[in-house]
Amino acid sequence: MANVFSFKGFTPVIHESAFIHPNATVTGNVIIGKDVYVGPGAALRGDWGRIEIGDGCNIQENCTIHMFPGKTVVLEPSAHIGHGAIIHGGILKRNCLIGMNAVVMDDAIVGEESIVGALTFVPAGMDIPRRSLVVGNPAKIIKQVSDEMITWKTKGTQLYQALPGECYESLKATEPLREEEKDRPSQDSLFATWNSIKEI
Repeated sequence: MANVFSFKGFTPVIHESAFIHPNATVTGNVIIGKDVYVGPGAALRGDWGRIEIGDGCNIQENCTIHMFPGKTVVLEPSAHIGHGAIIHGGILKRNCLIGMNAVVMDDAIVGEESIVGALTFVPAGMDIPRRSLVVGNPAKIIKQVSDEMITWKTKGTQLYQALPGECYESLKATEPLREEEKDRPSQDSLFATWNSIKEI
């Protein structure tokens, strides 16, 4: 059972196909669409404003989504938020990717199909155009996202869009084994890192 809390009369709305990990927390005025994955340790805190999570988004482990009072955070469909990222009052357009431990600040807009690199700091009010590759602190646009790059990103997001159903089917609390089984299966290589397929 997920940690879901109402706050000042606002109860989160979560589509039945979305999966919120039991160790994630969703509070207040939060709207979550279809096939959304929210990983353990993530905090979506809609106490002072509204959070809209579009269909097919993923919010990975230890991410934080929050805002200043009266603001709305929007993740359009298929936005992909890497481990440990912070979204504070930003707007993320369709099919963008926010890298691990990146920070997107208030009133920033990350354009459709843009990629924000790991550890990047996107300052308040920055408007990142569609299909931009952004890195650094503060963030700088270094090139355009190619068709190959967005195809790679989209494939990774599709794995996360399938994950809610897989979690409902097979994730369960359990006691650990005390030794590894002799016939423990290997796991399929479903997705490759960008650098292993193409240098940026």
